[in-house]
Amino acid sequence: ADKYTNYGQLELIETQTAISGDSAMDFTTLGSYNVHFLIATNYKGATDGQILNLRVSDDGGSTFKSAGYQYAYQKGQADGTFSEVKTTSTSSIAFASGESGTTSNEIGNGYVYLYNLLDSSKYSFATSHTTANDNTPVFETRFGSGVYPTSATHNAIRLLASSGNLTSLTASLYGIKEYS
Repeated sequence: ADKYTNYGQLELIETQTAISGDSAMDFTTLGSYNVHFLIATNYKGATDGQILNLRVSDDGGSTFKSAGYQYAYQKGQADGTFSEVKTTSTSSIAFASGESGTTSNEIGNGYVYLYNLLDSSKYSFATSHTTANDNTPVFETRFGSGVYPTSATHNAIRLLASSGNLTSLTASLYGIKEYS
């Protein structure tokens, strides 16, 4: 009855843990939220240099869009290196930092807010912030945003490595409660 509801609170939808060798992690139940919050921890790809990426689906997860994404982010490293990465045409939104490697300390962690996924009249947007030790190894942080610039109901999301399989990943998807 929402008697004790605090609007803006996080409501857990699902937590998943990848098994080494999984090609992707899919969230096919998104609830009825306008804003989603996804936390990814202990991300590693099967080979060095694998960034965690995000894709959307408009058919409940039967297929995922593999072209037409745009993103831009700032990357800063502990060695003083800073750069901007951007693209207007790619196969997914780059999400987790670190170009994570294969040794034990080369993992990525971060979060992403997802906006308008279930609103068929708006584009689906993402903003993220991540940290990691990369495959150099140098500590790194990234913050940025992305968009799938097609108005549709995007009712499933997929997390996948930029190439190859996942070695480790735990991800939790939340909905953010709002006034109705």
